[in-house]
Amino acid sequence: MPERQIMNAEIYDLRGLNCPLPVLKTRRKLADMVAGSRIWVETSDPLAVIDMPNFCLTEGHRLIETLSIDGGHRFHIECG
Repeated sequence: MPERQIMNAEIYDLRGLNCPLPVLKTRRKLADMVAGSRIWVETSDPLAVIDMPNFCLTEGHRLIETLSIDGGHRFHIECG
């Protein structure tokens, strides 16, 4: 999947994937990251707006910001 950067954080493009794949792929991506590093996750799954905050809360990551974007959402997450 294409990866870009915004504000010095990688954008992980998970648009087109449905629940539970956005959370599962985000979990795998964050497992390879250093604590304190940040990533933007883009999704088109309407349930991600519920799933991502819950995932961050239960897994010890920090959800910095949630944005509505054309066709979905963008989540700014700091690895815990």
